[in-house]
Amino acid sequence: MQTISTLLPWIQIILAVLLMALILLQQNDSSLGGAFGGADSATHAHRKRGAEKFVFNSTILVAILFVGSAILALFV
Repeated sequence: MQTISTLLPWIQIILAVLLMALILLQQNDSSLGGAFGGADSATHAHRKRGAEKFVFNSTILVAILFVGSAILALFV
């Protein structure tokens, strides 16, 4: 238990930096016009493929791991 309590802050820092990087890597096609209903990208469906899908799924996985480590920190 002592090992987890000493490593957990470092794990959380690594996960937080990785999560920020993955969020910033995601591509966003909507511009300011999308907020007012003027975006053309809203009229057609878009499927994630290749690297975009990998980054999206990795972001979800890292977010789940980060939340899990935060909950674990409450009990350690």
